Amino acid sequence: MKLCRYGKDGYEKPGLIDPAGKLRDLSKVIQGIDARALSTGVLKKLARVKPESLPLVTGSPRFGVPYTGISKYVAIGLNYSDHAAEAGMAVPSEPIIFMKATTCICGPTDDTIQPRSSTKLDWEVELAVVIGRRAQYVSEDEALDHVAGYCVANDVSERAFQLQSSQWDKGKGCDTFGPIGPWLVTADEVPDPQNLDMWLDVNGERMQSGNTHTMIFGVKKLISYCSHYMTLLPGDVIATGTPPGVGMGKKPNPIWLKPGDVVTLGIEGLGEQRQKIVGSGG
Repeated sequence: MKLCRYGKDGYEKPGLIDPAGKLRDLSKVIQGIDARALSTGVLKKLARVKPESLPLVTGSPRFGVPYTGISKYVAIGLNYSDHAAEAGMAVPSEPIIFMKATTCICGPTDDTIQPRSSTKLDWEVELAVVIGRRAQYVSEDEALDHVAGYCVANDVSERAFQLQSSQWDKGKGCDTFGPIGPWLVTADEVPDPQNLDMWLDVNGERMQSGNTHTMIFGVKKLISYCSHYMTLLPGDVIATGTPPGVGMGKKPNPIWLKPGDVVTLGIEGLGEQRQKIVGSGG
């Protein structure tokens, strides 16, 4: 299933994308899609719904974050060797974990706000893993049993903020730096998360092109690894790293996002995002 929430910010309705790619209204079947729904029998109930029986949504409504109630946004750094090289950093011997503030999370087509004093705004297309079952000290063999589904994520980053200290969180968790969606694609539709093409354009120019099979640490490893340091709860997000092609890595001159730029990105089978860069207004 491809589950979503659509409508004005704060007033989203639950929806489903049918096999023809059309948006259907789920509000008479379920009040909303939240983290709790991912951990109960709700997904099984929704899987029994015939999409053609649901009302068709017309027009082009805004998509919000596909579900609510995210308690943690865990991110993995330098998880593609080519990206580590372009960043001038060593390939990690074990996963690098940092956190993105949950207040950064926004819809997949919401504007990206450049913070005050920002000078090095950058992009990162990433596969996001959504946890569906409580995970604590799980093995790699068990890891995928704890996945509810997958989403497209853009790990928007402010490099000047990020690299001011050894802790990256400051440059990763600003408001609007965490667009997720447009859909939550349930795990049954993604039999192999390690074979998904991904891409990102800026103003129509291809900047990133990669595939999840080139991750240093795969999805199973990341879930297991993170669960040994924190309990993963239903709805928690793990952003799994980005392939090469970020603005910071452009040689000889880095490219930084500025107001008016448009970023588009997508992952095979998981949909596409589009963000316009805007100023902070302050």
